[in-house]
Formats: sequence, structure tokens, C-alpha cells
Amino acid sequence: MIKLLEKKEAIEPVVLDMSKTRLLTDYFVICTANSNIHMKSLRDEIVDFFNEIGKELIYYDRGEGYDWILVDAGDIVVHIFTKSAREFYDIEHLWIDAERISL
Repeated sequence: MIKLLEKKEAIEPVVLDMSKTRLLTDYFVICTANSNIHMKSLRDEIVDFFNEIGKELIYYDRGEGYDWILVDAGDIVVHIFTKSAREFYDIEHLWIDAERISL
């Protein structure tokens, strides 16, 4: 998935190991998009990726024009942000104790 995000030019992808937190997920994948079109493209690629590997999606934002798009596959939750939303919500800092997976 990270290679797919990098191929689609996602900005600063980060993977957090959430397995030791109280959340019911194992990983957060966080990245930034440079426009609404880019955000939609990243979301669609991630949804297609999960569908191709047979991973059932719990939820994903289907609309457009958001600052934050979520793709929830249960044990993996993908967060796609605009630059300003990523800085504002700062979920990487919120979960500072979660281990960053080296890419």
C-alpha cells in the first residue's frame, strides 16, 4: 500500500503501529494530498487496493471536497489529509507513543 501511495505521489506517508493503543485497529496510515483531485485519486486507489486483496471495508468517505478522508478496513485505517488539515488535527502527535513503522 505504501508503494501505491508513493507511486500516486502522496506527501509524507507515515505508518503508525496502533496495536498497543486502546483503539480497535492495528495500523494508521497517514498521508497528505496536494488537491481535492489528488485526494480523491488516493482514496480511490486505496479502496481499489483493498478490494483487490479481498479486504472488506468497514467505511470510507465517498464525497469530495473534504479536508480529511478516512478509509477504514478494520485493522488498517487510512487517513488522507489536506496539508492544513494534517497540521490542524496533528494525529501523529496525538498518538506520539505509537511506534512509527520505518518505510
